[in-house]
Amino acid sequence: MEILKTEHLSKIYGEGEKEVRAVDDISFSVEKGEFLAIIGASGSGKSTLLHLLGGVDRPTSGKVLIDGEDIYGLSDDSLAIFRRRQVGLIYQFYNLLPVLNARENITLPLDLDGVEPNPERVADIIEKMGLTGREEHLPNQLSGGQQQRVAIGRALITNPAIILADELTGNLDKKASDEIVELLKSANKGSGQTVIVITHDLEIAKQADRVITIRDGKIIKDERN
Repeated sequence: MEILKTEHLSKIYGEGEKEVRAVDDISFSVEKGEFLAIIGASGSGKSTLLHLLGGVDRPTSGKVLIDGEDIYGLSDDSLAIFRRRQVGLIYQFYNLLPVLNARENITLPLDLDGVEPNPERVADIIEKMGLTGREEHLPNQLSGGQQQRVAIGRALITNPAIILADELTGNLDKKASDEIVELLKSANKGSGQTVIVITHDLEIAKQADRVITIRDGKIIKDERN
């Protein structure tokens, strides 16, 4: 069952001689429950593509459909709500609020939605993320790996249909990286959530169901592992 589809998706910056096609007429689809890795060199357009898939940045042209709905047909306010509820975004640099502790950062999407967090759900995510005993710690009191776990917990708290991760292990050592990938694989296989990972790490890509390679804003390869 198809959960995400792009149709002739493009993002262009500048004009004339300064024009840069960060994403250039990309079309592909993703099945529900798939673990997809998108790889490419720095500047290939893969992070821009991720932001378009997650509703963070509007395309110059083309469509992104999630569960059949063109997300860029929504108003800015409706898109923000849709993104908060249906898409779990995990950033390379964590994007945690420094004044909130680990638990508060995890429950932030629910708080923004005016939803009372389910204590059992929160406790379960904290345990699965290996953050028991660190709930009250502020981000600057946590290691890089622990901060990334908080970011993943925040992405999972709303039980989103799609999890999007941008170079999530770029700042971590191998042990922490392996643990983070295992957490995502658990969400994918254990809960059936669709996971799309942007990475330059071929070891991570090898663990995905499918790998799309991007170069100069275009798909040059799409293959299954």
